[in-house]
Amino acid sequence: MGGISMESQLQLPLLGSRREPLLQHSYKLCSHIQKTTEHLLDILRILTERFLPHIKLSELEKVFFSKIFPKTIELFDHLLYEISAEAKSLTNKNVQLNMTLRNHLQALIHMLEVLTDCVQHICSRQEMVPLEHVYCLPSSVLHVIKNTFLHCKSSESLYAECLHVVSDLLQSLFKGTYGLQKQFMMLMDILSINSCATEDSIRIMASVIHTMLEICSAISSIDHALHANTWKFIIRQILKHKSLIKDSLKHSDIFSGLCEDILFSFQSCLQLAEHMKLSGTQEIIDYKVFQRTIKLCRFFANSLMHYIKEFTSFLVDSCYQLHQTYLQIYSKFPPSLHGLVISEAHQDEIARGFLMSLDSLLLPLLSFRPFVEVVLSKTLALSPELHFPQCQLLLSLMEMLPSQPQDVQALWNRGSQLPEEIPRLPLFAALLLSLQQCPSELSLPVFLQRATETEQAEGPLTFYHYVCIHLCTFITSLSVSHFHLLESFLLETLLGPNMIMALLAMDVWCFLARYGTEDLCAHHAFIIAHVVKACPAECYQVSFLGVLLRRLLFLMAPDHQIKFTQKFLPKDSENLLLWQHLSLQALLPLHRHQVAHELFVAGLVRCQEWLNSEKSLNELPQINMALSALLSMCQSARETLKEEEQAALMGALGQIAVHLSATQISSLACFQQTFCLTLQLLQLFIERLEPQLLIQILSLQTSLLQLNSPDHVVIAVLDFLSSVGRPIIPPDFQVQFLSSLSCLFGSLLANNSWLIQQHAIESFTQFAEGTSHEPILQKCLNSVEIKTKVVDFLSKSNHIEETPKAKADRMKEENALFMHFFLEARADGQRALIEEPSPKRICYSPTEVQYKSAVDNAERALETMKQLLQKGPPPTWFAKKLEALQATLHSLKNSIH
Repeated sequence: MGGISMESQLQLPLLGSRREPLLQHSYKLCSHIQKTTEHLLDILRILTERFLPHIKLSELEKVFFSKIFPKTIELFDHLLYEISAEAKSLTNKNVQLNMTLRNHLQALIHMLEVLTDCVQHICSRQEMVPLEHVYCLPSSVLHVIKNTFLHCKSSESLYAECLHVVSDLLQSLFKGTYGLQKQFMMLMDILSINSCATEDSIRIMASVIHTMLEICSAISSIDHALHANTWKFIIRQILKHKSLIKDSLKHSDIFSGLCEDILFSFQSCLQLAEHMKLSGTQEIIDYKVFQRTIKLCRFFANSLMHYIKEFTSFLVDSCYQLHQTYLQIYSKFPPSLHGLVISEAHQDEIARGFLMSLDSLLLPLLSFRPFVEVVLSKTLALSPELHFPQCQLLLSLMEMLPSQPQDVQALWNRGSQLPEEIPRLPLFAALLLSLQQCPSELSLPVFLQRATETEQAEGPLTFYHYVCIHLCTFITSLSVSHFHLLESFLLETLLGPNMIMALLAMDVWCFLARYGTEDLCAHHAFIIAHVVKACPAECYQVSFLGVLLRRLLFLMAPDHQIKFTQKFLPKDSENLLLWQHLSLQALLPLHRHQVAHELFVAGLVRCQEWLNSEKSLNELPQINMALSALLSMCQSARETLKEEEQAALMGALGQIAVHLSATQISSLACFQQTFCLTLQLLQLFIERLEPQLLIQILSLQTSLLQLNSPDHVVIAVLDFLSSVGRPIIPPDFQVQFLSSLSCLFGSLLANNSWLIQQHAIESFTQFAEGTSHEPILQKCLNSVEIKTKVVDFLSKSNHIEETPKAKADRMKEENALFMHFFLEARADGQRALIEEPSPKRICYSPTEVQYKSAVDNAERALETMKQLLQKGPPPTWFAKKLEALQATLHSLKNSIH
């Protein structure tokens, strides 16, 4: 073959100094011979099988590899090019082309076999192989492996409908490449690099790592076992030669590859679990693949952890990707609204088998400032599906931090301090900010479970409960030096537009008050009290502050409570604003009786003064404050009132109720508040209510419904109606009472608003349970549909079955609505701070909303007059008033330019 006889081949061991000239002759033969590919491969096989075993290890590179491998790679590239070109022209009918293509694929398989034998021969020497003796081998072999795998990966699109013609050879090709890579990895394990290695050795070793990384990308979707083994090899080689190659590695590429493969494997795992959930069956094969995929995910997570531990300082630019990878994984996993629907058993397996390993990645990064700056960045911009995972990440960090040194805790808890630092938030502030983006998860039943390695998973907790527990636990480890930051962010959250976040801030604040000293609790209570008094009464934040103060009062020591009442005397009318938010149940009995009496006198006197005066509209806010303080007192200490005090209160409330008109209530917010507070107070003493006054109130409520009053007024009416079944109505008043009541309930139960209708059903149910006038019940239910809804409510039946996916979709929509509202509210607040009015500017141009409100009020008043005219003749002065109104309207019309 090629001019070399079998005899000369057998004499090679005896050739000595003649061996190299003979090899050179063969090289020239390879270079110049114009024969078929098969002949060239035969020559390559002969050189490998006959010449290679007789070359010293120290001469391999110079004598063999540097001469043979360039030609081999040239032949490989030519074959692969021809195969790709022929595959594009392949058809089922072109027999000749099919045969040529198969021959070329077969030749490629033979080349892989030869290269495998070559590598195997070196491995069989059972000694460490210095890299400088095989310089050309790694790059040449990896070039073949990588490009062959890429060809196999693209075979489906390359061969298209003719794939079946060569599928058997492609399988053999993949198998041969697999074997070559396996043999190559064995060789690399016995390869040694001198501690004083040259730049070439370091460059070659780094190139091996980077090329194997490309191979990982090529085979990730083809063979999971090979994919994992390739990564094991990469990590093993990196750790083995760490001191030499650490500065030459593309760390960000390696890190990125691991992150991408974790995501890909995890997605595959979830898809398998979803398939088993949707199919309703769990095939043994599917389940085994599912378990193997979990192990693969865990392997990647552990590999990533090893890499982080060894090369943390090189990962400055990779922190963002790691953060995103963590968030994306948890965004696809229940209970995320964007996660796939899988069974609880599979959730538990994934949590134990993979997510616990993923969380362990955080430990070596806790002291790494670039990671801290990414996670706590003030400018962090996340897509909607990543806000909930961000909360989960921050909560996991809170669990880990208490066991860390003080400097690490300070890094996370103090935020950025200097202008040159990258702006970052304290950990608890970042959590509060992220939670504001998750109103649905906090408000609705989203459950979390935390599995442990040795114990059963904790029972399911609502996300709100879970957050509250972890945040309060974290506070116990917080340095006192960071408390001022915590208090500041809690107050900021409390004053924000998000009610559920305000409640969370209250819960945490109360824990802080209980966890701290008595003096700290009292100090907080006094500060909040001053803030409440300083805020405008109509400000919605006052309600949140009032609830917090109410709870803090329960936590205060008795001597501090006494100091509080001495500082904010209940008998001073200016303090009624404060006491309207407080519960006297927090006080000791003797102290409670004294405060209740002072509040009662102050509130009642204020109401009586207004009733005995001209009943100025400007004074109505003060009356509302007095009524609110009386309501709070009666709800928490009604038993302290004597009979004559109750009678005096009922008398004042009756006069206020009679004074109010439907037109006033429907058009002015201050009258609406007066009306609602009066109803709530009357409801507490409903048994003492005179029948005539009760009927007047029902008549007023009927008029209000006809004027389309605001929802909160209608709900106050419903709350009052729920208790009117308790008083005993004399026979003389029963007809009028029952007629008004059935009309009211009938109208409210048929209301188109789901909110009003739900409250109406609840109110009607409570009325039905307490009334002795059972015949009226049927009159209230004036349609089959309403009767069905009431029956369903009583039986607690639900005809709407919501699937988990439908529930998640609904919650995502609600999240979007919440966020839109909160963004608008925040923007309004910022505009209010920026756009301060000029001190010289007193008058403002009316807005369109103000014009609309005035017109609506006028229309309501006219509608009321129309209804009154239908019921009976008007007074004698009515016509003149109408003429005056008509003149006013004409004047207004003429004033429009």
